[in-house]
Amino acid sequence: MLAGIFLAMHCYAQSRISGRISDESGQPLPGANVYIEDDARGAISDKEGFYSIDNIPEGKNVIRVSYIGYHSIEKSIDIKQDMRMDFILKHSVLFGEEVIISGIRAGEKDPIAYSFIRREEITERNLGQDMPLLISLSPSVVATSDAGTGLGYTNFRIRGTDANRINMTVNGIPLNDAESHGVWFVDLPDFAGSVENIQIQRGVGTSTNGAAAFGASINFQTLAISKEAYGEINSSYGSFNTIKNSVSIGTGLLHDTYSFDTRFSWLHSDGYIDRASCDLSSWYISGTSLKEKSLIKLIMFSGKEKTYQAWDGVPGYLLDSLYTFNGKGMYTDEDGITRYYDNETDNYDQSHYQLHYSHEIDPGINYTAALHLTRGKGYYEQYKEDQQLQDYGIKDIILSADTITSSDLIRRKWLDNYFYGGVFSINITKTRFDAIIGGGWNKYDGNHYGTVIWARNAGKSEINHRWYRNTGIKTDFNSYVKMNYSVSKSLNLYADLQFRDIDYQIEGTDDDTSDVSQDHSFIFFNPKIGLNLMINENQRAFVSLSVANREPNRDNFVDADPGKAPPEPETLFDYEFGYDLNAGNFNAGINFYYMNYRNQLVLTGEINDVGAPVMTNVRDSYRAGIEALFSLKISDIISWNMNLNMSTNKIKNFKTYIDNWDYWDNPVSQPLQYQYELGTTDIAFSPWLVAGNSFKLTPVRNLSLDVYSKYVGKQYIDNTGSSDRKLNAWFVNDMKLKYTFYLKTFREISFNLLISNIFNEKYESNAWVYRYIYQGIEYKYDGFFPQAGINLLAGLSVKF
Repeated sequence: MLAGIFLAMHCYAQSRISGRISDESGQPLPGANVYIEDDARGAISDKEGFYSIDNIPEGKNVIRVSYIGYHSIEKSIDIKQDMRMDFILKHSVLFGEEVIISGIRAGEKDPIAYSFIRREEITERNLGQDMPLLISLSPSVVATSDAGTGLGYTNFRIRGTDANRINMTVNGIPLNDAESHGVWFVDLPDFAGSVENIQIQRGVGTSTNGAAAFGASINFQTLAISKEAYGEINSSYGSFNTIKNSVSIGTGLLHDTYSFDTRFSWLHSDGYIDRASCDLSSWYISGTSLKEKSLIKLIMFSGKEKTYQAWDGVPGYLLDSLYTFNGKGMYTDEDGITRYYDNETDNYDQSHYQLHYSHEIDPGINYTAALHLTRGKGYYEQYKEDQQLQDYGIKDIILSADTITSSDLIRRKWLDNYFYGGVFSINITKTRFDAIIGGGWNKYDGNHYGTVIWARNAGKSEINHRWYRNTGIKTDFNSYVKMNYSVSKSLNLYADLQFRDIDYQIEGTDDDTSDVSQDHSFIFFNPKIGLNLMINENQRAFVSLSVANREPNRDNFVDADPGKAPPEPETLFDYEFGYDLNAGNFNAGINFYYMNYRNQLVLTGEINDVGAPVMTNVRDSYRAGIEALFSLKISDIISWNMNLNMSTNKIKNFKTYIDNWDYWDNPVSQPLQYQYELGTTDIAFSPWLVAGNSFKLTPVRNLSLDVYSKYVGKQYIDNTGSSDRKLNAWFVNDMKLKYTFYLKTFREISFNLLISNIFNEKYESNAWVYRYIYQGIEYKYDGFFPQAGINLLAGLSVKF
């Protein structure tokens, strides 16, 4: 049957048209739209400006080429055989929307190590998995999934640095939570469906809005203006009852002035881990008004999630026997039977509103300004057995003969917050001098509280009894100046100076009813300098020194021992040296980095006065490594991309602590915890080798085969470097098949099949551990996060 389809398509149209799209100076225009009128076939140019359209009917056709900010070209052609056509587009006076994010992105002359992911690459893999899985093949990235499938709670690290130390923005607006510094893509399901491109800057990177970048920064640009109207339906189904449906519609550019885009998505998965299901939905709406020298864009996107909790992981002693075990929600009923509470779920809604305005004052001067609001509200619900009533502010229940001091109950922990503010930038471009002056002011207003919605013995407590509440108010002001001066045609000097002023206030009680009220203020100066040398048109080298300062997050302050000094800010000195080669079909790059930390916050095993683990500052630590990447177009049908990171990541003079449970029985003669001096140790979750690899094969027209590979070396799950507490190395391979054909009714129809973990590798991508001593013997609690074995996702995409 498949052979018949190939034959039919071959007979229907055998001609191909291909070529290169560039501007008047010969620079490639990636992302330009090329299509055949009245036939709906089309293509988008790659990063080198090349395009190719297959299966064009022989005879007379009209080809149209368009790119935002340039005049479109229409040309009549008579196709009788395969042919090449190059196009040179001229700048138009229309003001492009790329200026919205230009202020925070690294450019070709900036001495920054960065990767760029285009929309075509994102949509190639987007069958429903969260963003961390979609960027997992980027250099130095390690992704993980609590449910084991890439949906639900997911996370990632870059250069061993977790997400709350990676600064993320959407169109220049901060995405990280102001208090925790974290980003949870489960709150924005199918966000990739509305992303135009992504820039990942490794290391400190350029100054931007939001929290400091201590391992990387990621800048998302949402959908750019499409000059043509479009519609798209994407559906997929696969293992673990994973389902995704999305609908996207855009008006195109109406009267060369207005444009509207929208997307709606629904996703579900049962999860690989037991009881790790998720039900997710999201929407995206944008409207643009484009004038000769100005642009106004309103962007709104929102997500809603309900996810069964799976964040405890699988205890290490159960991995061999119950690999997918999830103990969340487990309780014992009155008959002694083990049951699971069916609403042990996390529930959260998050909505983002952005209003952007850009204006060109002169051909070399423009400015941008944006207002934003993020509204989040939700809770996670838990069944808790045998809880002390007094811990929840409920008085003991006194009966005639007994006093009831504990009860089974169901509780909810709520987060209700607003994050709002404004950002701006002024961009100046002259012959030998570029400058950007920018900054922003943002405020976070959050409420944390807990309610008991049911108790077996509730006493005189009210319905939805509230046992704790605290507020977090945080303001963050930043301003920066970036300068790039061309000393000569080949040498550029770069300077980037940022100032940040942060005020943070916490008032009220925490879930253990302790008073956590406190005030903190910080002033940071983050300078960056560098050189960029264009050796020739195909080669560049760069060197940079950057400094970043980061304030502790909410947990660092709340969990700190009140009897000791509060945690201190962290400082990073980042040294980078890189070389890039772009030689047509072969591109390569190598980057050396040394990231030297002062007062990095890490887990040492130390606990506070109530026994909760805390992060403490360590004086000296560092990351040093080599990143290498290359891409090779072997032929018209085979291309190869590869990257790797080899690194060493150390803490100097490390002290670890082990909680002594015997202290609680005899605090007079027993120490609260034991201290051990370990000297130099490895930083947790920092594998020595991370490598990504992809092959793309196009054996026949319209059919492509991609093979993705990821290797992650051994990593420790605490900072002691003990082989008893580690994640084994893993090597995972995925394969994707895509077949596309064209009809006059539809622009494009594609069938996709993603086979993940094709060799059924058994591995865990994340873990946690807590150590303690009881009756003189060391024990541990731990949790591992197994990832799914071989699994499938099949998708259908219809574009019209």
